[in-house]
Amino acid sequence: MAPNTETVAKAIRQNIETIARLECDATSRRTVADRIADQIGDFSGTMTFVAVHAVLISAWIVSNLGMVKGVKPFDPFPFLLLSVALSIEAIFLSTFVLIKQSRMSRRADERAALDLQINLLAEHEMTLVLQMLQAMCLKLGVQPPADDLREMTEQTSVEAVANELHRALTPEQQPTS
Repeated sequence: MAPNTETVAKAIRQNIETIARLECDATSRRTVADRIADQIGDFSGTMTFVAVHAVLISAWIVSNLGMVKGVKPFDPFPFLLLSVALSIEAIFLSTFVLIKQSRMSRRADERAALDLQINLLAEHEMTLVLQMLQAMCLKLGVQPPADDLREMTEQTSVEAVANELHRALTPEQQPTS
């Protein structure tokens, strides 16, 4: 029997709406400082930002080299005032970018925790389905389709998997030869 495509489409649409709502909620919970940092970070990563800076810095240099009639150089070569201004701007821009990255990292951690919860729930549900399949096979006297079905019907210990992964990824815990 083929799955009802309307039902699948409805489930997918509901999931998309839920994800969109969660993302909208996360966006609306940003503080004023986060919103400002995001706007500055977003703008500083554009070609418009580069073009504006190229124009302003070029105009600064040209006017301070005495190439513009009627404009007296106020920051002669080696343009120390320009250097100070750009250094201060770099400090603030890097701070805004770090604020944005920190917020994005926290949001990624939240998504990862949600993914883990969903994966654990799916694993638990799949284990129950396999246990029901095994019980049906037993009741009907049918040989289960997979030799390792017994292992798959056991609950997975998250702690055991995490410990095994930690051991595998920690070189100092590996036996020496």
